[in-house]
Amino acid sequence: MNELLEKLSRARGVAGHEGEVRAILREALAPYVEALTVDSIGNLIVRKGGSGDRGQQRVMLAAHMDEVGGMVMRANADGTVKFRSVGGLDPRILPGKRVRIGAQSVPGVIMRAPHAARSGKRVAPISDLLIDTGGAGGILPGDMITFESEYEEYGRLLKGKAFDDRVGCYVLAELMKGDYECELVGVFTVQEEIGLRGAGVAAYAVEPDVAVALEGTVADDLPKQHDVSPTTGLGKGPSISVMDRSAHADRRLVRILTETATAHDIPWQFKQPGVGGTDVGTIHLAREGVPAVAVAVPCRYIHTPAALMDPADVKNAIELMSRALSGPLGRPLEAERSEA
Repeated sequence: MNELLEKLSRARGVAGHEGEVRAILREALAPYVEALTVDSIGNLIVRKGGSGDRGQQRVMLAAHMDEVGGMVMRANADGTVKFRSVGGLDPRILPGKRVRIGAQSVPGVIMRAPHAARSGKRVAPISDLLIDTGGAGGILPGDMITFESEYEEYGRLLKGKAFDDRVGCYVLAELMKGDYECELVGVFTVQEEIGLRGAGVAAYAVEPDVAVALEGTVADDLPKQHDVSPTTGLGKGPSISVMDRSAHADRRLVRILTETATAHDIPWQFKQPGVGGTDVGTIHLAREGVPAVAVAVPCRYIHTPAALMDPADVKNAIELMSRALSGPLGRPLEAERSEA
């Protein structure tokens, strides 16, 4: 797939350290947008279309630049590093994983601390893990820690790190290349993984009429011990969220997206309600409230260095959003009907 997606996946950027990702996006989008700014918290805001007349629909699309990772708490004299998680890391997958530390990209390997190895615990909490750097120096408290990973084709799929949410950033970047009748504001947000922080700041400043968060989301479509519905599945198209732990989607926007997909034969799926959270959680609370919804590309093994996704789902997410922006999403919403 596009070289931009590979660059975004390879870039290092845990919450609060999104600069490398932001620089890639600024360079990629400069030829296609009319205005490009960075706000005080670090959100990258790009604008296209619109006359400034507030009778025109203003659509905000959001995708977060940050990825899950870690932060150095202490560098020990023996060359090991004590760390904590930044975002949702699963401690079960961490021992033996290769990482990069700080601006100098110091290599390291996550290990169980000796006392934890003797404890008999099957899964050591992150507090019982260390990073072995082989005695490298120059590591300071606050340095970011990211997974070391290779972006590559994996059969018909793509493998890499940080698809949550670099795939959303890629989808948003592709959409900003199009021309629409509405005023389109793209926001590449910061610090989503630690509390949806950048999105709330941006939504307050942008004052959108409607908003869509573009995400990479959990695909849990492999055989399980118990027969439960998958959250989403690869190859079934982008997912539309009706409710998660952070927000309830606006029903009008859900209807616009599902009807647009059906009308244009674009595969799509609902995300299992009540799972996860997105930037919609703070966007919909801005000012007097913003109608909002999340559209996501399913990813297996999310928040690991070897996430998998189907490029067809990425393509269909772009097509769905482009069709919607050129149609009803780009026009003022009808008043909410009174039925339950």
